[in-house]
Amino acid sequence: MDEKELHDIPTSCPVTGGPLYVSELTSVQGGVTIRGRFKLPETSKLNKEQRDFLEVFLRAKGVISTVEKELNLSYPTVRSRLDALLEAMGLIPYKDSTRAKPKTIEDRRRILDELEQGVISADEAKARLKGA
Repeated sequence: MDEKELHDIPTSCPVTGGPLYVSELTSVQGGVTIRGRFKLPETSKLNKEQRDFLEVFLRAKGVISTVEKELNLSYPTVRSRLDALLEAMGLIPYKDSTRAKPKTIEDRRRILDELEQGVISADEAKARLKGA
């Protein structure tokens, strides 16, 4: 099967606007069909411009100056598109996620729960609680 014969996966129901899931996968060569409830990858939420930007960013191995040259964009524009891409995928940059001071009691509890469960170290918990 040629890649050009395939359509992009819609990410929302055309009738209700609600979320969709993949329920069937088929191998043309193997004649196999797999049925189930499979979630869509985060990248399926991206529009074409974001997917194209992601491809350039990956091919540039994350070097922003290379992305600037390839797309003929300024540094602030590349950063803005990168921030929009992160937001569209529901990702928080590592620096932002570890340095943000907990705002609520629930945030502090969550950090302490992670410490108790061994998900994070005592040093990491201390840094996150201090917002360092």
